[in-house]
Amino acid sequence: MADILILAALAQEADALFPAVGATGVVPVRRLVAHGHDVAIATYGLGKVNAALAIGLLGSDADLILMTGTCGALGAAPGAYWIAEAVQHDYGAAHPGTFRRYRAGDWPMGDAGPESSGAHFSAMPDPGLGLPHARIASGDSFIACPDAAADLASLGATLVDMEVGAVAQAAGRLGKPWAAIKAVTDGANDASGGDFQANLTRAARQAAAAVERLVAML
Repeated sequence: MADILILAALAQEADALFPAVGATGVVPVRRLVAHGHDVAIATYGLGKVNAALAIGLLGSDADLILMTGTCGALGAAPGAYWIAEAVQHDYGAAHPGTFRRYRAGDWPMGDAGPESSGAHFSAMPDPGLGLPHARIASGDSFIACPDAAADLASLGATLVDMEVGAVAQAAGRLGKPWAAIKAVTDGANDASGGDFQANLTRAARQAAAAVERLVAML
């Protein structure tokens, strides 16, 4: 039996997972047993600070930290994805005419290494879930601009969200393995606000179904 912490930014994402039971606390948590594992599902709110706070409050006793939820696409097709790598796109150093990105937590000075390969956090190995793999770019902004999306795609990312990069960093600080499954709601463009709202429930269910399969495999 493993202790598994599953994080979701939004209630719609958390409620799509397993039968609903009560949620209480500073970070609302539902606790249940699934496939022989003790599972805690925490709804922590949007953004990197909320994600890291939830891990700080709840992650120390977890054997594995998972994240479920939704994301924007940077050219990726609709569907659910295994997040193999995460990068925080808003961490770095501002120089005249450019923003140089670094791996979150590293000194933002000197040689950052190739941005497309040196700044990411790697997830636990895929146990054979059968989902396509993706690199996700995370930051504290909702991307609804094709120019901004193109910039993030230059990092080798095909998905964008507001939390996975922070989950990866915080899990690493605790020495915990992490994984994330995200499903696409929108194309990170000028239609993203409406598309996100229209597709949130469907995408949350897609991600949750894959997370439930993952828990059954562990």
